[in-house]
Amino acid sequence: MTDKDIKDEIIDETVENLETTTETLSGENEIETLKTELEDWKNSYLRKQAEFQNFTKRKEKEFDDLKAFASEKIVVKVLDIVDNLERAIAASSESKDFDSLVKGVELTLSQMKSTVASEGVEAIETEKASFDPHLHMAVAVEDSADHANDEIIAEFQKGYKMKGKVIRPSMVKVCKK
Repeated sequence: MTDKDIKDEIIDETVENLETTTETLSGENEIETLKTELEDWKNSYLRKQAEFQNFTKRKEKEFDDLKAFASEKIVVKVLDIVDNLERAIAASSESKDFDSLVKGVELTLSQMKSTVASEGVEAIETEKASFDPHLHMAVAVEDSADHANDEIIAEFQKGYKMKGKVIRPSMVKVCKK
């Protein structure tokens, strides 16, 4: 409800009440009563306007808070992964065992992939795929007898979609005849 709607509603009610009051009152008593009633309606309008402004400010603050903390859930998940990476580095530096470091990093990478998958993120497939400008960014072209025209030859950087929307296109080399 906008300020204009509130104002129009109050004016309409005031006019109706004034018409009813005018029919029953007369003279100076009528004028005083109408002035008092008008003042009451004016105060009511001002209160409603202030309430609406407070409501608007409260909603804006709630929206700002929502934006500020929208990523909190994913950040908490990523912090668990950071902890695991720190533990893997600490354990490997103590034992000087490269294989256990690799295994720890692989487990952490698996956890990271699982976390982003739970948020609706999926990798864009490029193996044996045709070039699609909506999914891929061609950074190189090459004529290759082993590949069809517009077929992807190599992927330089993985691309990702989140809930169906491309958030990062795959950087690829494309065959051009």
